[in-house]
Amino acid sequence: MFSGSMVALVTPMRADGSLDSDSLNKLVEWHIESGTDAIVAVGTTGESATLTVEEHCGVIRQVVAQVNGRVPVIAGTGANSTSEAIELTRSAKELGVSAVLLVTPYYNKPTQEGLFLHYKAIAEAVDIPQILYNVPSRTACDLLPDTVARLANIKNIVGIKEATGDVSRVTEIIALCGDKLELYTGDDANTVDFILAGGKGAISVTANVDPAAMHTMCAAALAGDEQQARAIDKKLALLHERLFVEANPIPVKWALAEMGLIPTGLRLPMTILSEKYHQQVREALYAAGALN
Repeated sequence: MFSGSMVALVTPMRADGSLDSDSLNKLVEWHIESGTDAIVAVGTTGESATLTVEEHCGVIRQVVAQVNGRVPVIAGTGANSTSEAIELTRSAKELGVSAVLLVTPYYNKPTQEGLFLHYKAIAEAVDIPQILYNVPSRTACDLLPDTVARLANIKNIVGIKEATGDVSRVTEIIALCGDKLELYTGDDANTVDFILAGGKGAISVTANVDPAAMHTMCAAALAGDEQQARAIDKKLALLHERLFVEANPIPVKWALAEMGLIPTGLRLPMTILSEKYHQQVREALYAAGALN
């Protein structure tokens, strides 16, 4: 259903933390011009955790309007409350997104049965394509392959963003689910290996900074052109690493501000990139050709 380079889009903010709608529109246009295959709004990189519900829905509305059907828009609608996730998912459907991305409930550490029932409830409540999102490093909760296999039998659960960093999860989930689910990596550094192992693409932080290269790299890997994909990946390797020197999206928003594409704003408790990392991120931008 979806494939290639799907940007986990930042939410531009001014220095005072207010949303910058003009910069958001410009980013969307840049991504479409650069070949980005889908836009993921208000996920982790979009600072969904610090947006109000009104702002969250407002960003989705704006991205859908600006994209105007040219590429799929996927909205982050996960929550650690099942009822809240249902309401956000219902709102996103009404706003016209192509699919939703549902992070595992964070902090409250549900059992595997709780995870199954959580996702089952959302899928049954809102008839829209839904992508599971497993990122244990942030949520303290691991959606295990056996549970994923159970969920794959629900018709509108169509994919999973797997961000454990473990490429062997691809083959394990494919063995259990066959073609019932599409798999997307949430770790830029393993994108090529992930796709060559049977994944369909990346929901990418790096794509915020170099969307054209990420699109071409994913397309090459999907076409089986390992040599081209790895050549591009080598050029992006420093970005993959250094966009995580502090918690995402701190480095990527600093990088985009350095490129002149957005202001420097984040919301507490996130803070602007520590000065000691500025040169490291700048070097990665130069290595990728994102700065000249």
